[in-house]
Amino acid sequence: MIIAIDGPAGAGKSTVSKIVAQKLGFLYIDTGAMYRALTLKVLGEKVDIEDTVGIIEVAKSTVIDLVNNPDSSLRILLDGKDVSRDIRQPYISRFVSDIAKIKEVRKVMLGLQRVLGGQRDCVLDGRDIGTVVFPEADKKFYLDANLSERTRRRHKELQDSGQDTSLSDVELDIHNRDTIDSTRKIAPLKKAEDAVCIDTTKMTISEVVDKVLEEIKK
Repeated sequence: MIIAIDGPAGAGKSTVSKIVAQKLGFLYIDTGAMYRALTLKVLGEKVDIEDTVGIIEVAKSTVIDLVNNPDSSLRILLDGKDVSRDIRQPYISRFVSDIAKIKEVRKVMLGLQRVLGGQRDCVLDGRDIGTVVFPEADKKFYLDANLSERTRRRHKELQDSGQDTSLSDVELDIHNRDTIDSTRKIAPLKKAEDAVCIDTTKMTISEVVDKVLEEIKK
């Protein structure tokens, strides 16, 4: 079974997907983390963000693996190195959407995601899982929340991980990502026609998880 969970930054996709996957005993695939890992490598190799050809070459030579830990956390391995913490730095957020909108990069990542998703029952979260990566997914969800709540969540997440950044900077980053993700020509952020839409603004994580599991069991 393939479960697709899409939505904008800060809507709760990753947290909900991890818990749902753990409860079902499924593989969890964080596609956003895969793009973040690639962004980390591009910036680390000092490839200009406007150098599309250079970025594509980096993508083609990159190996990204996802490892589910027993506690439901996820390890992101970039060319064999654990970068789970590094990819959550604010500067990665500022550039990841610019890299993710490149057609050839998405093609490379799509291949990786389909290989991972084809191995066993899984839960994938991202922005185009139900529309592009796995349009034939057994269950599709679209999580959303208003901008202020998504900003609050992401800011708290960054603070909890020891990263010092202002609320206004986080809001600007999320707003910019929303704009780029929803207007890009290739695989834009949007709700699949057959997806169950859940507004998580006033819901707890447990409530969202229960709602998703309820829909899956139908």
